[in-house]
Amino acid sequence: MEINCIQIMTTTSRREEAERIALSLVEKRFAASVQIIEPVTSIYRWQGKVENTMEWLCLIKTTPEMYNSVEKEILSLHSYKVAEIIALPIIAGSELYLHWLNDNVETAD
Repeated sequence: MEINCIQIMTTTSRREEAERIALSLVEKRFAASVQIIEPVTSIYRWQGKVENTMEWLCLIKTTPEMYNSVEKEILSLHSYKVAEIIALPIIAGSELYLHWLNDNVETAD
């Protein structure tokens, strides 16, 4: 049986915002888990200038069917004008973990 899972990444400017997003996604069962990594240094170009900031990275484990719900929820809670929201396929993993992940995410309507 093939188990389809993805990891979505987003960054925030504050730990509290990362925690608010993570809690909402897990409580609503849009994601099985969210890990918050802090702090990470992000270097990027914004409005013609190179920026160097500290951010909190959220690693969101979910299913492809829930991507739209996750994106919508992140955007509703995020303070950035252009939020990083990137999804990557999980191409392999522990069968027990991937089953747990699927069991803890709602199925999309």
